[in-house]
Amino acid sequence: MNENNARQIRDRVNEVYRQESRSIFATLIRLIGDFDLAEEAMHEAFAVAVKQWLRDGIPANPKAWLVSVGRFKAIDTIRRRTRFDASLAELAQHLDTSDNSVTEDEDVEDDRLRLIFTCCHPALSREAQVALTLREVCGLTTEEIASAFLIAPPTLAQRIVRAKAKIRDAHIPYQVPAIAELPDRLDTVLQTIYLVFNEGYAASSGTALTRTDLSEEAIRLGRLVVELLPDAEAIGLLALMLMQESRRTARTSATGDLILLEDQDRSLWNQAYIAEGRTLVRQALSSPQFGSYTIQAAIAAVHSEATSAEATDWAQIVALYDLLMRAEPSPVVDLNRAVAVAMRDGFLAGLQRIDAILANGDLADYHLAHAAKADLCRRLGRKSEARESYQRALILVKQEPERRFLEKRLQELN
Repeated sequence: MNENNARQIRDRVNEVYRQESRSIFATLIRLIGDFDLAEEAMHEAFAVAVKQWLRDGIPANPKAWLVSVGRFKAIDTIRRRTRFDASLAELAQHLDTSDNSVTEDEDVEDDRLRLIFTCCHPALSREAQVALTLREVCGLTTEEIASAFLIAPPTLAQRIVRAKAKIRDAHIPYQVPAIAELPDRLDTVLQTIYLVFNEGYAASSGTALTRTDLSEEAIRLGRLVVELLPDAEAIGLLALMLMQESRRTARTSATGDLILLEDQDRSLWNQAYIAEGRTLVRQALSSPQFGSYTIQAAIAAVHSEATSAEATDWAQIVALYDLLMRAEPSPVVDLNRAVAVAMRDGFLAGLQRIDAILANGDLADYHLAHAAKADLCRRLGRKSEARESYQRALILVKQEPERRFLEKRLQELN
């Protein structure tokens, strides 16, 4: 095989890993019943693929091939361990005789949906549920999750280890709950999906503003949950993700620099996502059980209807933020409301609200609060205050595109 063909096959292996590794992992958990062994088996399967596909060519169904190889690797591992633990022999025999078929049908029995409900089981703490789902369902590294939650990586790693042990020791089933149990389990699942989406839509750190793989996976998971349980908030969350994702192309320049909402080329917004999102918002709002996700989606829908920032119905957006503050009050919601108030009532009114939030100690370490204050001070001609707030935001920011944007704004004040 020439070097060009070999490179194409290696590229194909890498492509399958990026696109299918978490799905393969989820299926291996169903077949094997152990997180760590499934992870180990998956990586071994990909290592075999690099060598065997170079020799024999790419199989017709790479995903099924990798699941099959991973399953046999797990059986081999368990058989080696039976020399030290005879109780594993029965598990090895079960795996050897069980069905390992892989379906492409993305219905409610999807293995990743099984996995997310397992990771979000009520026997686990909320923190463990979220961390485990981000790690096992979506493949984020321990460091990425720790950064998102502002905790030390070793602390996060121990949280994940304890969660896996709890699932194993409590015999938590790897399955989608019965319909009667779903409503009580849904809140954590939706929160987790949205955290995954946010990490993809606005990465917590790093050189890139976004991670398309994560936001697309979150939307796919959102669709699965809506299909399984068309709850108003599940529909509202899907609408919210679609409305936000519709802006992706317009949010960065060709060089990867951040473009604010008011400066975006709105012709680049994904109109198919916007149309679907608006339909879902109306559907969710028709239910008396809608909540914060639906309200946020409604806010995004108002933005999507405007041809420019100036043409936006800011009064309606402030009213929706008022509703959101009643449904789910938080300093971040209050900050977003303050920005909308600035657009409706004037920059000074918005600045006074942000100052009050910061004076209370809320969001003192949140870079976007200082960036918002800096922007309003800049617009009001208060250069000294703007400079101070930009400098504070720069100390706190972790994402390179945002850092470059803030540095540019600071330079423009000189």
